Amino acid sequence: MDRDTRADVRVVRYGAAALLVELPGLAQVRCADDALRLARRAGGPLAAVEDQVPAAESVLLRVPPGTDLRALAARVRAVVADALAVARDVPGPAPDGRLVVLPVTYDGPDLAEVATLTGLPVDEVVARHRAPTYTVAFGGFMPGFAYLVGLDPALVVPRRGTPRARVPAGAVAVADRFSAVYPAATPGGWRLLGTCPTVLFDAHHDEPALLTPGTRVRFEPA
Repeated sequence: MDRDTRADVRVVRYGAAALLVELPGLAQVRCADDALRLARRAGGPLAAVEDQVPAAESVLLRVPPGTDLRALAARVRAVVADALAVARDVPGPAPDGRLVVLPVTYDGPDLAEVATLTGLPVDEVVARHRAPTYTVAFGGFMPGFAYLVGLDPALVVPRRGTPRARVPAGAVAVADRFSAVYPAATPGGWRLLGTCPTVLFDAHHDEPALLTPGTRVRFEPA
């Protein structure tokens, strides 16, 4: 019997003017995020959504106050369930997003430690980090911070036991199954492999964040 994909989708109120779409994992989030954006552009009830924010296991939808959340939740659930069913029955690659190439100097303070944790030589850590084409899965804890998926499984390492009080802007890092570049100085516990000079967030631009969900990212030597 075919699995009912509606069981994979939970849509709950998130305050008075938002819905949270809860999903099993990142693959389902990416599928749902794409489907909801297409549905918003097509008009109908989902055109009322003002903002859409994907995360590791959810998509947040913000709507104007007074929106009928019950009716909207039913429509959202149907759109997402249909998209997951199609993705299950007709697997295939996601459409390619815009490609951003970021220069990196691999001089990070945690590079040697990551080599030790993975059992790889330092130059192999660098080569494996540079090799993939990453995809921005969702935004992070500060403006312009993008979680990149596609990291070589050999480089999956835990966060530092003690976060740094200050990670500099442009730090290229890994933690768990993600890579990222810090857009601004902030405390952080990711393991730092290198530095990137590219400005990732500029509040004065029409599109402040350089890396948005779906953007593809490659790292090259600076």
